[in-house]
Amino acid sequence: MLKSRKELDAELGGAARAWLDEALAEAAHDAARTTAASGTPRPEASPYASPPWELRYAAAGRHCGQENADSVRSLLLVEARAPLSSVTRLYEQGAAAERRAVLLTLHRLDLGDTALPLVEDALRANDTRLVAAAVGPYAADHLDPHAWRHAVLKCLFTEVPVAAVARLDDRARGDAELARMLGDFADERTAAGRAVPEDLRTVLALTAPADGGAHRATPTAAPAAPAPTEES
Repeated sequence: MLKSRKELDAELGGAARAWLDEALAEAAHDAARTTAASGTPRPEASPYASPPWELRYAAAGRHCGQENADSVRSLLLVEARAPLSSVTRLYEQGAAAERRAVLLTLHRLDLGDTALPLVEDALRANDTRLVAAAVGPYAADHLDPHAWRHAVLKCLFTEVPVAAVARLDDRARGDAELARMLGDFADERTAAGRAVPEDLRTVLALTAPADGGAHRATPTAAPAAPAPTEES
């Protein structure tokens, strides 16, 4: 969970707080500099120009501790009112931890659906940290039904807890196609002699039709082989 500025101030030492103050001031300055005086939306920055605060973004863990890096990076993105060019650059050029912070912050930025390629890229990865971050509020707001269903299956396949999926209850409710996909996934696991994840049953229960009906039952275990007879 991302920490607020107040929470960070309470945890950081003096040197780290001073570094964070300077970093956020640089981000705010860049946002103000690139915003028209009339209050119109800021122009999109060049994809090749890196403002100083982006260097701070990469160094957040070193100065504020790895346990605070996600929160510090998120604050920087918000303070800078980061445009698509910045979040794309930080995602594409960053290490996994830096990419995760971008994904965790997308819903706090005014980007509409333009950052969906970053979410889609993370969902193609097998890094569970990125998958978990990719299925947050931004994905819940902007992924189309087909892509969102596959994101849920990706969580089940990579063993990312479905608790990470934002608005799971709302989006899964009454979704017969998702129920079918879950059933197929469960059948594949059962046929391979593998356990069906408990999270799958959790999601399947959410897809129940509003009229109280039920989708097809989900297998619970691979069928047992018949006992050998004396003749065999």
